[in-house]
Amino acid sequence: MYKQIFGGRILTPNGWLYNGSVIVEGSKIFAVENTELPIVGAERINVQGADIVPGGIELHVHGGGGRDFMEGTREAFDVAVNAHLHYGTTSIFPTLSSSTLPMMEKAIDTCREIMENPNSPVQGLHFEGPYFNTAQAGAQIPEWITAPIPQDYNALLERGKGVLRRWDEAPELPGTEDFIRACVKSGVLPSIAHTRAQYENVHNANLLGMTHATHFYNAMPVVYKNREYKVPGTVESILAEKNMTIEMIADGIHVPPIMMKMAWQIKGTENTCFITDSLACAAFDEPIAFDPRVILEDGVCKLADRSALAGSIATMDRLVRTAYQQADIPLEDVCRMISEAPAKIMGIYDRKGSLQSGKDADIIAFDRSQNLTFVMQCGRVVRK
Repeated sequence: MYKQIFGGRILTPNGWLYNGSVIVEGSKIFAVENTELPIVGAERINVQGADIVPGGIELHVHGGGGRDFMEGTREAFDVAVNAHLHYGTTSIFPTLSSSTLPMMEKAIDTCREIMENPNSPVQGLHFEGPYFNTAQAGAQIPEWITAPIPQDYNALLERGKGVLRRWDEAPELPGTEDFIRACVKSGVLPSIAHTRAQYENVHNANLLGMTHATHFYNAMPVVYKNREYKVPGTVESILAEKNMTIEMIADGIHVPPIMMKMAWQIKGTENTCFITDSLACAAFDEPIAFDPRVILEDGVCKLADRSALAGSIATMDRLVRTAYQQADIPLEDVCRMISEAPAKIMGIYDRKGSLQSGKDADIIAFDRSQNLTFVMQCGRVVRK
């Protein structure tokens, strides 16, 4: 049976389509039509003037609904994924902070089991660490931070074939070149994070295949002075690399809106995406942090000593409102940066990230105040 979604403007790869329909058959988009005329036998879904856009793709998220992906269990994964699904995240890359080897192995195995369902929102696993600069550890557990250990990462890359899709690292660490090469060879995206890398480190890592920057601006220095001379920080070094993509936590707190807008103006819509970097307390009625070192204050997670931010409580719909209403980025570009850009960065644009015939029917809708009104994931209506 077909579903016909209509009643609002539709974001297509060519721009906004007015007075059209998205036709869904099963889990796929059958067609995007330039008419709202009823299709015989189709279930009609009227979004009542809302904007119909591709579903949100979350590249960096630690948990939700009270559960954390570090737990590694099927139950924890299911609860967290479903919590974010109700807020517009139709594709997700579960993220582990710096963890022990057994925790990472368990997460790989759980993720593989979930991904056996071709319609699962889970698109692969993301390791944020533990190969970081301790001076930029932020809320990472310091006891687990280390330089790259070849026997560990090679074993995990082998175990994670087809499941592990991204791994973050600080490229100034010893052994970084071999780590990046191993990731690239395994089809895993290496990303720069929790770092004090200077331009030479960033440039060399980029040449080797580290083409993405994790929660840009956060846990990385800006320009600083060495005596009387200015030294480009990691931030400026990333901006200088034309092919390096970035992600930003668009909760309006981790990155001030004016800085968000500036980075987008430099990098462009194609090379920028928005993430939540949210913790277990996101999309959850009880404001309790999974990590006992973390407190919730001012609408964000912090270390209890207030020395660093520790992740967000944002959901996908909040990213859209913040980027459009506070950073003054055009809505079309905002929507592309939660769908098309992350899909291309992660190599899933053949299936996700735009409303086109043959792609997965991942569709969300926002009213004119950017409040989420509708969610469909692989043809299944989640929120209406």
